[in-house]
Amino acid sequence: MTLPKNMRAVEIAVPGGPEGLKPTIRPVPELRPGEVLIRVAAAGVNGPDLVQRRGSYPPPPGASDLPGLEVAGTIAAVAGGVTSLKVGDEVCALLTGGGYAEYCATPAGLCLPVPKGLDLVQAASLPETYFTVWSNVMDRGRLAAGETLLVQGGGSGIGVAAIQMAKAFGNRVLVTAGSAEKCAACEKLGADKAINYRNEDFVEAARQFTDNKGVDVILDMVAGDYVARELKLLAPDGRLVIIALLGGAKGTVDFSAVMLKRLTVTGSTLRPRPVEFKAAIAQNLKSKVWPLIEAGKIKPVIHSTFALADAAKAHTLMESGGHIGKVVLIP
Repeated sequence: MTLPKNMRAVEIAVPGGPEGLKPTIRPVPELRPGEVLIRVAAAGVNGPDLVQRRGSYPPPPGASDLPGLEVAGTIAAVAGGVTSLKVGDEVCALLTGGGYAEYCATPAGLCLPVPKGLDLVQAASLPETYFTVWSNVMDRGRLAAGETLLVQGGGSGIGVAAIQMAKAFGNRVLVTAGSAEKCAACEKLGADKAINYRNEDFVEAARQFTDNKGVDVILDMVAGDYVARELKLLAPDGRLVIIALLGGAKGTVDFSAVMLKRLTVTGSTLRPRPVEFKAAIAQNLKSKVWPLIEAGKIKPVIHSTFALADAAKAHTLMESGGHIGKVVLIP
């Protein structure tokens, strides 16, 4: 297979609004040892892409400056040291950047097989979302079977994945969402209760649902002044996991609740973590979550697709909050 020297891509020409995303021509990435080159069939759009576009989430050293943290496609080349994959294999993969392009490079350990029954567009919606949910809900949050999970932002890509994963593992799931339509969609996906945060107090609604026991784990994408309220809602030995700061990076907290209820407040970002850390998550997903997808117990939720050149339109949709599930680009 002869590879082209150049490829179409979308770059952040001017940090700021979606209009700063511009089509461009870039060299096809050169591989480093242990990497594979993927001919991209579809690329997922995620919240970190929007933050990077605004200029607040620079790529780690050595990563592509192009946005895009997940893709699905076909292996076009393999570097030395790669024995697990070969040219022609279909995969979905986690990236540190570079997904908004016709070709991208990533370590072989961050590639997963396309689950049986899914097409490449559906597969492209999985990696960033499911790596994030596994790392934060299952690993950091230590969600155990029978416990109750609250997801802030149930209609997001992260939300629809967390709902389905937690339900498949035997948990009760509460979510917040900003419209009746999103609440209904979350409950259709399996959420036991969806709370419209625009006209309900999520703390009071969740307390009523749990007979005043509180919830065991909260997956929080808001932070800010939500944190103090979430600490009140957590059950004894509860865990709060913060993965985004949509409500701001600062808030006032009464730490007596942390002490009296033995609470854990934690958080993480996935992108800068070592390859070995992310490869371990990939193996957990392959053994424990991919079979659930192939059995139809977890399903990708694709809200809409856009051509790669229309990435700015995809970002505008994401920022409007009008989507339920994932937005995907197709080169």
